[in-house]
Amino acid sequence: MRARLLPLLVVLMAGVLIAFGFPLAVALAAGQQQGVVVDRIDDSARFAALAQFVIDAEGSNSSGAGERRETLQHELARYQELYGIRVGIFRRDANAIARSPSWWELPGKGEGHEAFIQALAGRRSHDPGQVWPWQTNGKILVASPVVLDGDVVAVVATESPTGQMRARILRGWLVIAAGLGAAMLVAFGAALRLTSWVLKPVGTLDAAAHGIATGRMNSRVAAGGGPPELRRLARSFNEMADNVEEVLEQQRAFVADASHQLRNPLAALLLRIELLALELPEGNEEIASVRTEGKRLTQVLDDLLDLALAEHATAEISLIDIAGLAAERVTAWRPFAEEKGVRLTGTGRSAATGWADPIALSSALDAVIDNALKFTPEGEDVEVALSVEGDRVLIVVADRGPGLTEEELLRIGDRFWRSGRHQNIKGSGLGLSIARILLGAGGGSLSYEKNPPHGLRVTLAVPRTDPAGGSE
Repeated sequence: MRARLLPLLVVLMAGVLIAFGFPLAVALAAGQQQGVVVDRIDDSARFAALAQFVIDAEGSNSSGAGERRETLQHELARYQELYGIRVGIFRRDANAIARSPSWWELPGKGEGHEAFIQALAGRRSHDPGQVWPWQTNGKILVASPVVLDGDVVAVVATESPTGQMRARILRGWLVIAAGLGAAMLVAFGAALRLTSWVLKPVGTLDAAAHGIATGRMNSRVAAGGGPPELRRLARSFNEMADNVEEVLEQQRAFVADASHQLRNPLAALLLRIELLALELPEGNEEIASVRTEGKRLTQVLDDLLDLALAEHATAEISLIDIAGLAAERVTAWRPFAEEKGVRLTGTGRSAATGWADPIALSSALDAVIDNALKFTPEGEDVEVALSVEGDRVLIVVADRGPGLTEEELLRIGDRFWRSGRHQNIKGSGLGLSIARILLGAGGGSLSYEKNPPHGLRVTLAVPRTDPAGGSE
């Protein structure tokens, strides 16, 4: 969840910073250019005052007109030499009164021409278009009118290079970018802390829920920080887990107590049946049927007690020799298989280790082998094969019994379920359920599939790595 929430927060914060930084950068560029324009307007006003004396002297045919013109030209040349700014005084017909450099002409079109027209109308230049740092040929032309006796008689025009201005804008932008970068780092750190604060309770809650889902009913969410809603959810989760554990514990206790308490009256009942049998003729079918049902009920009670103990037991997981354990169980069951006329063989890898509770795995494997031998007819084979697949060790018990249909495969392993075709075979329908519970407590699993041309394949899988986070 952090991988999805953190980028979202970072993108939002970056958007806010960019939305703030972009107008700031534009305002900085506009401010720098406005300062240049204001300076040029002030310079133009001074030159306009000098031009008034020249034009006034020329109008009155004064003998000092030429000297004044030379003085104006000298001022313009000195100004252009010092600042590198082109400057000129132009009559209404665009002929130059004085200019520096001597070859400079007013633009015949564009913003420069428009500024000249506005100055002839008695208005100072409007703000020229913004010059950006990447516009290496950008110029700023400012025109101001020269007014004599209320009439515009000439125009002062300046054309400023923008190299220094663009450099100042670029430096200002770099400062803004650095500030935004620092703000972005701070925002990222804040987002990281925020997501950790928000998601830490979620991660703890997820771990506790996973623990309960995998059978660790004592998993709880420790009290911690986070938003009030998540803290309240954690408390509600712990209350729910307590209630669920209590209900399951009551159920297990009831099953264990019921199976234990029923043993004594059932044993007494079977004893009375045997006493009654002494009064009846030998081979009475009703008595034989009652004995069979009594033994079946005894087996069901034993399995119920085993089931309650399996659900209540805590798995002691460790790294064990799976191959050795499987070979040992095959050897233990082989006499029983030979007595039934079934060939029980062990195949596959001779060495493999995995993480499991040895007692639980042995009991689960016993239940599966017992089930396979029970349904395999005389003269057929039961194979126990050991293999390694990825991060799991597999023990596959394949029999040559009648097998199950697709619908029956979906129900196998349910408590007390038995195929309608196998009701005459001894069993309570709890063996595979107990095996599944024993394996699941240690992180293992139990699965079923057909074994063509007929039979059933039961796969016991245990992890090769420590479910608690260790390595092989």
